[in-house]
Amino acid sequence: MSIKGTIIIKPILTEKVTNLQESERKYGFKVHPSANKIEIKKAVEDRFGVKVEKVSTMNIKGKRKQMTVRSGGRVIRTNGRRSNWKKAIITLKEGDKIDFYQGETTV
Repeated sequence: MSIKGTIIIKPILTEKVTNLQESERKYGFKVHPSANKIEIKKAVEDRFGVKVEKVSTMNIKGKRKQMTVRSGGRVIRTNGRRSNWKKAIITLKEGDKIDFYQGETTV
């Protein structure tokens, strides 16, 4: 597959995913829409040096949005869509951990 370097797009850092990290060793990632579970598992293991126990994926449909813009005294209304994307929830094996905040030090 030609998307080898771009399988993991970015981590998902929300309050809900942070609670999953602390309690169940689960991490969320935004991944390439055509990537499968085996490719996602290999990409996470290669990039972060951890062992993956399980991969769950979800296809998220983009929402429809309306926008109103004032231009030169006229009101212009347009419709559009946000992009579709894919979410992967990774469960790590016991003892493994991913640190997204490596640069921070605690005193």
